[in-house]
Amino acid sequence: MRGQTLFIRPIDTSDHEIVSGFLRTHAHLEDTPACGLMGKLVGNLVAVIGMQITAEAIRIDEIVVAPDLRRKRVARLMLDEVEQLAAKIDRKRIVMSHCPGTEEFLRRVGFEREGVEWIREVRR
Repeated sequence: MRGQTLFIRPIDTSDHEIVSGFLRTHAHLEDTPACGLMGKLVGNLVAVIGMQITAEAIRIDEIVVAPDLRRKRVARLMLDEVEQLAAKIDRKRIVMSHCPGTEEFLRRVGFEREGVEWIREVRR
């Protein structure tokens, strides 16, 4: 990933097939998110964030990164993009439900645990 640019953009209806295949392969998920972001590296889909926009926050349903690019800052860059989107649309928080095995990562990227949810305040 070093020296390459991660291109992040919203998921479009024309992306349904590629996103669906990526999620089936890397996360065993069957549903393509209605709202979300996708990350491409050298033209290849490498990350997907499924999310919902609520009145107060952006709620992240899933973050999926291709296994060979995990621990390479891809998820961090994707979350930074979610934060920029949240600031643009005047949302104060990013919320993620508890996902076993991700606690240390979520702490490192600025989330704090509140009950069963992880919250990251949007920095403006």
